[in-house]
Amino acid sequence: MKFLGVLLLLLCFVGIFVVYYNPTVSWLTCSKEAAVVQENTSSRNASSPNTIVLVWPWPFGYSFDSESCGPTYGITGCHLTDDRSVYGRAHVVMFHHRDISGLVMCQRWVWMNMESPDFSASVPSMDNLFNLTASFRRDSDIWVPYGQLVGISEEDEPFRIPTKDKLVCWIVSHWKSEFKRVQYFEELRQHMEVNAYGHSFGKHMSDQDFQAVIPSCKFYLSFENSVYKDYITEKLFNPMIMGSVPVVLGPSRENYEEFIPADSFIHVDDFKTPKELAEHLKLLDQNQEMYEQYFAWRKHFVARRSDFGLEHACRICDHIKRNKGYRVFKNLNKWYWG
Repeated sequence: MKFLGVLLLLLCFVGIFVVYYNPTVSWLTCSKEAAVVQENTSSRNASSPNTIVLVWPWPFGYSFDSESCGPTYGITGCHLTDDRSVYGRAHVVMFHHRDISGLVMCQRWVWMNMESPDFSASVPSMDNLFNLTASFRRDSDIWVPYGQLVGISEEDEPFRIPTKDKLVCWIVSHWKSEFKRVQYFEELRQHMEVNAYGHSFGKHMSDQDFQAVIPSCKFYLSFENSVYKDYITEKLFNPMIMGSVPVVLGPSRENYEEFIPADSFIHVDDFKTPKELAEHLKLLDQNQEMYEQYFAWRKHFVARRSDFGLEHACRICDHIKRNKGYRVFKNLNKWYWG
């Protein structure tokens, strides 16, 4: 009984130490393969043996091939897995924000999220927990935008503007009357016809329908569900890929121009009212030469979307292979949610 009492007292002491002194991972035991070197400026050879990225778990259940980084992004020496039995050997663990649960302590942890703060619940306990961030924000440790423009190559077919039979289209899946984009749409359609699709309009869209509708529209409403710096999603890149001119509602024009050419899109903020925007779109509809200027960028670039989850894991692997510095992200909630 005396021994049990001493043991209980010792356990209580350890618990108090963990809660109040918040020890770092430096005193925890990791395998030699996954050991974290606590240096801030050193880097490691990018051609070193396989770096193991443990994905915890697959984001939204979407899995990808374990050796995808090399053929897809030219990032070699990366092994992606959701096999938690390799936890002790993993160099880095990637946690998708929506799936955070049952965390354990070791390695470098990467917080990954592609939703805006409005659609991501803040978790106070995440402060002082993660080491790196991977998101759409340009100030993330590992920046992965929803899409980007890349230089045209010999493999790319010459671009031709698709045949159009609609002026303005919008496909929306998340409808709430208080959304800025919904309020703008409601006023815009008082001044011009907008072909709207989605459950709210009784027009369910299959992937095949989606691929067919957007190219048939001269303009597409690339309206974001919330407005935050750098939150520029597939709603912009889908029409750019498919040959429609995006009309954007989101962060500032200046922010968009950090991603795409100034003459490749129309921003609602360029007009005082939705009525003025409608008049401008009708003008472009009657002037083919002016309309085609919005595709001038296609002479030099093609647009592509990021591969959700896979690209994050590969970029994380590349970062870990090149940097072995260690730090703890102390104020993740303030940084992301303000």
